[in-house]
Amino acid sequence: MRITEEVAAAQADGRAVVALESTLLAHGLPPGRNRKVATAVEDTVRAAGAVPATIAVLDGQIRVGLSAADLDRVCAPDSALVKLSARDLGPAIALSRDGATTIASTSVIAHAAGIGVFGTGGLGGVHLPPPGETTSWDVSADLEILACTPVVVVCSGVKSVLDIAATIEVLETRSVPVLGYRTDTFPAFYRRESRFAVPWRVETPAEAAAVIAAHHRSGPGSGVLLTNPVPAEHELDRELHDRLLAEGMALVANQEVRGGDVTPVLLEHFHTASGGASLDTNEALVLSNVALAAEVAVALAHSGRGAA
Repeated sequence: MRITEEVAAAQADGRAVVALESTLLAHGLPPGRNRKVATAVEDTVRAAGAVPATIAVLDGQIRVGLSAADLDRVCAPDSALVKLSARDLGPAIALSRDGATTIASTSVIAHAAGIGVFGTGGLGGVHLPPPGETTSWDVSADLEILACTPVVVVCSGVKSVLDIAATIEVLETRSVPVLGYRTDTFPAFYRRESRFAVPWRVETPAEAAAVIAAHHRSGPGSGVLLTNPVPAEHELDRELHDRLLAEGMALVANQEVRGGDVTPVLLEHFHTASGGASLDTNEALVLSNVALAAEVAVALAHSGRGAA
């Protein structure tokens, strides 16, 4: 593992650090826009008083904090970085591969590096059953890793293309506290609200930090999910959202898409059929989440609870 001097110095001084994933950059945004977002995300974290630590695997080495050249490499149109979940870290390291880290692998690496707060877009969850079936065994590794890794994940809930009810149930079963930041309902990524409640609400970064610190002292060892709705002015229009979701689900059924291919197909449909509106929403919520993550990390650092 290689940690940049900036991140290492912040940790040595007890200052706030925020982990950031690289899958969003390598796989979630189009070339060109991804590099601009990479800079914007890191600048947003710094503006809120914390140090950004974008994480990736390059040449088989875990990198905690990326240089400008590293970010160029991750965001390059021909980068071909493999999408790395937690289970993929060993093979990628041993085979000297380049890889972009998901929420699961970023959380594992952040914890190993002593970083306790992670800002991202949307959490992975339980997938909806395939057409004609009633049960789905397709469950994101994000949930299991969050259940056993004491890292705070700040996100805008899960995408509406997933089974939100089942996702919340898994989080409850695995003893992961779910906090709503100034909201009583679980966010649905593009939309600020779903039909489902969050068990706990916090109003300020300081309140969130107090809950997180108390959980780390007395909880079961799991992480904490802090859900932050997309800013109201960037929320995707409901009629557009519902139409895109219905069209996307029909597309998946007609093409008999299964397993891990379902979400990429649905999201690509959202991006293209919305004329880029969903990408604008995605970018806005990520920037909002990393700003909140930085504010929480600063509050934790001031209380002496910043490390994972």
